[in-house]
Amino acid sequence: MSAPKIILYTNRRCPYAQRAHVALQELGLDFEEVTIDLDTPREPWYLEVNPRGLVPSLSYNGAIITESAIVSQFLADAHPSHLLPASNTPAGALQRARISFFYEAYNSKVAPLYFVPFRAATPEDRKTATIAFATAIKKEIAPLIYAHAEPGATGPFFGGSEKLTLAEVLLGSFVLRIHTLAKEEYALFDPSLTALLDEDKNFARWAKATRENESVKAIYDEEAVAERQLKKFPKK
Repeated sequence: MSAPKIILYTNRRCPYAQRAHVALQELGLDFEEVTIDLDTPREPWYLEVNPRGLVPSLSYNGAIITESAIVSQFLADAHPSHLLPASNTPAGALQRARISFFYEAYNSKVAPLYFVPFRAATPEDRKTATIAFATAIKKEIAPLIYAHAEPGATGPFFGGSEKLTLAEVLLGSFVLRIHTLAKEEYALFDPSLTALLDEDKNFARWAKATRENESVKAIYDEEAVAERQLKKFPKK
């Protein structure tokens, strides 16, 4: 079987686009990278690729796939691996269901709280919003990480896996940003966030392994990400 021709339309500062980079890197797939400027109106040629003008978009042997979670899922499905077993087995179907629930828990219960601290009017408001964000992670996300680990599975990734899974592909870029933006020099989250999250040992272990993974951090530029967010959300 010949290798697929893959073109990734992306911007490396975008956490959603980063998902596709993580999947491609972990799967060892060759691809052409086309950078889309997110600070200017999209050029007509790119709107023909993706009428919404968002990144990432993926051309896979000429077929266009859009939306970051869908792109990541497609790559994992097209190339079954440690990220995601083949779907035509009970184990593969079950893993998909569990990762989908994990991702949905983040998307519906945690993500809406992500930017609230950045928009806070006072340091006190930022701290209150940060505590609410951390509480949601510990309540909605942390209990799911190892809830269905097989006996003897002791790896740091989702479900006790020794290797990265689709769960980390989908959330790794945000794990990196949470860690960065709580640092004293940036403090878009109140700096207490790190200690609050470290109180949950499961989440702390999973988050550390995720952000230190080579595929997850391969394109991450902490200073550039922080600079962009501070420009967008000047601290008050």
